[in-house]
Amino acid sequence: MKLTIQRGDITTVSTDAIVNAANMFMLGGGGVDGAIHRAAGPELVEACRLVPEVLPDVRCPVGEAHITGAYKLPAKYVIHTVGPQYSRSSNPTRMLMKAYYNSMKLAQAHGCRTVTFPAISCGVYGYPLMEAAKIALCVLTENDWDMDEVRFVMFDEVPHAVWLQVAQDMDIELEDVTPMPEPEPEQEDSPRCDKCGLELLAEGDRYSWCAGD
Repeated sequence: MKLTIQRGDITTVSTDAIVNAANMFMLGGGGVDGAIHRAAGPELVEACRLVPEVLPDVRCPVGEAHITGAYKLPAKYVIHTVGPQYSRSSNPTRMLMKAYYNSMKLAQAHGCRTVTFPAISCGVYGYPLMEAAKIALCVLTENDWDMDEVRFVMFDEVPHAVWLQVAQDMDIELEDVTPMPEPEPEQEDSPRCDKCGLELLAEGDRYSWCAGD
């Protein structure tokens, strides 16, 4: 199984399953959760409402995962998982491992060949980046997953750089597939005055007077 990473918008990546760092309500929120819901359209929240509550206002407990359609996203499925709040969880390591593991298990059960992850719990939930990267990479490499590719998509440079560094430290091959930015088109030089060499300024669609006048 190939592991890749890129900087960018996770909602634009073509994949079989996009993993959503959801909350327990599964009705949208901030960060990547809100971005995925906005990009998928209102059908996603309606699908989430159909997931039965296991406790009042809880559809997905921490560490668990549920799957829905992806609607307007370039994917077949959205896998909703809830990571731990680092400062409030009694065992954040175990809960984050479960979030990644249960997401992968659900994707594999639905025949997904490609899965795309954000950095679960690394936003407002406050999980330290280096610890989170180690857990994510361990879950993906220490289990025998029947998939072609798992990709991490990071919106910001810092988690992107941390994931690459941790993978290098762990001797794990993590290919950076961030697209190269397109070069800006070169601007044509304005004509210059034959007498003084200064740039001619445009007047309408003609260059008619000197910048030094």
